[in-house]
Amino acid sequence: MRVAVAGCCHGELDKIYETLALAERRGPGQIDLLLCCGDFQAVRNEADLRCMAVPAKYRHMQTFYRYYAGEKKAPVLTIFIGGNHEASNHLQELPYGGWVAPNIYYLGLAGVVKYRGVRIGGISGIFKSHDYRKGHFECPPYTPATIRSIYHVRNIEVYKLKQLKQPMDIFLSHDWPRSIYHYGNKKQLLKTKSFFRQEVENNTLGSPAASELLEHLKPAYWFSAHLHVKFAALMQHQVIEIEHDPSAPDYLEYDIEWLTILRATNDLINVTGRLWNMPENNGLHTRWDYTATEEAMNEVLEKLNHDLKVPCNFSVTAACYDPSKPQTQVQLVHRINPQTTEFCAQLGITDINVRLQKAKEEQQLCGEYEEQDDVESNNSGEDPSEYNTDTSALSSINPDEIMLDEEEEDEDSLVSAHSDMNTPSVEPSSDQASDFSGSFSDVRILPGSMAVSSDDTLGSPLGREGKPGEAVDSGDGKDLPEVTLKRLSDEHEPEPRKKIKRRNQAIYAAVDDDDAA
Repeated sequence: MRVAVAGCCHGELDKIYETLALAERRGPGQIDLLLCCGDFQAVRNEADLRCMAVPAKYRHMQTFYRYYAGEKKAPVLTIFIGGNHEASNHLQELPYGGWVAPNIYYLGLAGVVKYRGVRIGGISGIFKSHDYRKGHFECPPYTPATIRSIYHVRNIEVYKLKQLKQPMDIFLSHDWPRSIYHYGNKKQLLKTKSFFRQEVENNTLGSPAASELLEHLKPAYWFSAHLHVKFAALMQHQVIEIEHDPSAPDYLEYDIEWLTILRATNDLINVTGRLWNMPENNGLHTRWDYTATEEAMNEVLEKLNHDLKVPCNFSVTAACYDPSKPQTQVQLVHRINPQTTEFCAQLGITDINVRLQKAKEEQQLCGEYEEQDDVESNNSGEDPSEYNTDTSALSSINPDEIMLDEEEEDEDSLVSAHSDMNTPSVEPSSDQASDFSGSFSDVRILPGSMAVSSDDTLGSPLGREGKPGEAVDSGDGKDLPEVTLKRLSDEHEPEPRKKIKRRNQAIYAAVDDDDAA
């Protein structure tokens, strides 16, 4: 099975599918599956644009709405996770995953599915320590704080994924697992992105939560995006051959182990902004093991009548953008998606959005938590995070992202990443193989001991087992001189950064020249 992998998509579906068509013409056959590693931007209308955490001048409709409206259909099954620049109100409708358009499937806050016998998992968002142990309390209309915190990874999703025991073939995350840079061509990475040097030396670049999942799941392939640089820890192909079960159906299937874990952890749902910890074997919890037993999996199979096929039940839940009739004042609505309603009813679990709406109605909690979030985001108080660094916004200056002062002129004082997809290409031919390996002589497949060879001069990684596949992204940004930076406390917002403008114009071409001073 030929699988194409894209990094940050930023709504450019037409360009992505055109590139896949080109790869098919050059390659040995058709592409069977497209995987997208976040910043997908499933924007349906003007209201969705306002829920995307980028400055207003970078809010462009792009081409997804045509697929949502049915004008076009994805030519290949597309599976994606969320990043930190999404139409968050749209994705919030599908916390357990679902179709955002025909043939385009969102994995949810975290999820696992199967396609042709290949097991594919993923986790959406980026890591931010001070939000990691909160519940999913955000809801439209978002504040300047919640429009950012909604895409921060939470401990509940990591906890659920760590209950998995069966082998994982492919896993997707938006930000990189911490320490992965020790297992690829680190010298080439720092030559391309010298401003990563301090965090690489301090071993603070990337997500500790993703690293924890990498150690636990040990997937055959792991793909990430976010940092806008291509980096291979195992291979550099973007269209890869994956062994699949030829007898398996060619439609998307639910994963029975994952469904069983979702059902078992239903009581752990939290829609508050208060910090909390997952159950563990410390004498304080009556249950801490939520792994799926054979008996529990059989019960779920019975509930689903032994039918694991993901139903093709996409439905339009919001008015689609009409270029001839702009709607600048579309009201933001906290919607309940019928796909999620059907899924939760079948499995016997709670729709997070229903729980959140009930909390708002009964206790007016949404306003309380927005206020609370503003406080906790700046000072999370006495209870520190289990992780000692905060990597959702790099303290190093990445010129491929647009950093804005917190006191920006309006609510758009948000961090914006450039729109740059990972352009798929076919595998190198045999006569190119030697040149390829020569250029990546420093690439190391992760050994069992995770030991670093002596030719690596930038510090040693953590001693742990794992087998990463690939941390993938791409970028066309230019390097900047190295600057001396400091990392802040894990429980505080990063200090305001110097403005950096005129970046990533290849995608955000609509920005006027006078905006790029």
